[in-house]
Amino acid sequence: MKYLFVLSLLILAGCDGVDGDCSPCANTTVQPDKIYSWRMVTTWPKNLPGMGIAPETIATAVSKMSNGRLKIKVYGAGEIVPALEVFEAVSQGAVQMGHGAAYYWKGKVPIAQFFTTVPFGLTAQEMNGWLFHGGGMALWEELYARYNLVPFAAGNTGVQMAGWFNKEINSLEDIKGMKMRIPGLGGEVFERAGGTAVNLPGGEIFTSLQTGVIDATEWVGPYNDLAFGLHQVAKYYYYPGWQEPGPTLEAIVNKEAYDALPEDLQEILKAAILVTNNDLLAEYTARNNAALHELVDVHGVELRKLPDDVIRELAKISREVVRGIVDEDPLSQKIYRSYSEFRDSVIDYEEISERAFFDARSLQDRSH
Repeated sequence: MKYLFVLSLLILAGCDGVDGDCSPCANTTVQPDKIYSWRMVTTWPKNLPGMGIAPETIATAVSKMSNGRLKIKVYGAGEIVPALEVFEAVSQGAVQMGHGAAYYWKGKVPIAQFFTTVPFGLTAQEMNGWLFHGGGMALWEELYARYNLVPFAAGNTGVQMAGWFNKEINSLEDIKGMKMRIPGLGGEVFERAGGTAVNLPGGEIFTSLQTGVIDATEWVGPYNDLAFGLHQVAKYYYYPGWQEPGPTLEAIVNKEAYDALPEDLQEILKAAILVTNNDLLAEYTARNNAALHELVDVHGVELRKLPDDVIRELAKISREVVRGIVDEDPLSQKIYRSYSEFRDSVIDYEEISERAFFDARSLQDRSH
C-alpha cells in the first residue's frame, strides 16, 4: 500500500504545470497556505476492522500527500448523524464527505444498489472492471450528480457469507416467516422467498439478534463477524454469500466542497481513495481465512453450505427482483443495461480462467 502512495506522490510532484503538458495538474491554481478542514461521516461503527478503518486510511493518506492542506476528521456511525443518514448529510452539505454503501439508500435511490452489489452478480474483480473500464463509474457519477454528490469506489470485502442462523436451512420453507437483517436487493429477494428483511446498521446487529428482534443476520464475513461476536448469538454459519458477491463500498463527497478544492487536492483525494479501494480487498482476502478457522475450531461454529435447491430458487427470484427495480427513468435503464451486459460479457472468460483454475487447484490439493 505504501508504495502506491509513494507513486501517487511522485506523479503529483512531477506535474509542475510549466509547459502545460502534464494533465490534470497543468493550469492548477494552488494556494499553498490555505487549509481545508473537512468532516467525514460513516455508516460503520468507529474503528471496526476493515470497513471502519478504511475512512481513517483515506484521511491519513490525504493529509500526508497534501502536506496537511486537506484535513479530514472521521466520525463513526451515530457520532454526528445516524448510520443510515450519511447520504442526506453529505448531499445537503451538513458535512463534506461520507463513507458507506450505496444499497443503504435504496429507499431514496433504488438503482444505486447496482453500485454496491447485485445478488448472483459481479465479484469484486468484476465490479472494479465494470466501474473503471466498463463505463460504470461514469454512470454512477451521472446518477449522484442529481443529489449534489461525487461518488468514488472506496473498498470491497469480496464474496461475503450467506449469514448467521439459529436454525438449519434445509429448504426454502425454513426461510418463511423468518426475520433477517439483510439489506439491499438481497433483502428484497429474501422477502419474496417468504421472509422479512430488516435493514439495520452494523452497530445494532448483535443486540437485535440476541434479543430476538431478528432471527438471522448477514453482516460481512469471518473477519468482521468474529469482531462483532456474532458466534455468541447464532449457531449456524451459512455460505455462499449469494446476496453480496462483490460489494463495493463508496466514498461520497459534497459537490460544492469538491469543486472548491484546487485540482491538485482533488487528484490527491482520488488517489487516496483508489489505493484504499484496492487495499481493503487485499485485507479481507488476508484476514478472512484465519478468522473462519477461529470461529469453527475455537468457538465451535457449525459451518454449513446452503442446499443447491435453495440457491437455485433464490437465483430465480433474484432475476425477477433485479429486473423489477428498473423504473421508467432512462438513466436507471441505462445502468441496468450496462451492468447486465458487462456481467454477461465476462462470464465466458471467467469460466475458463477463474473457475477452471479453482477446479484445477482443488484437484492438486486433493492429490496430496
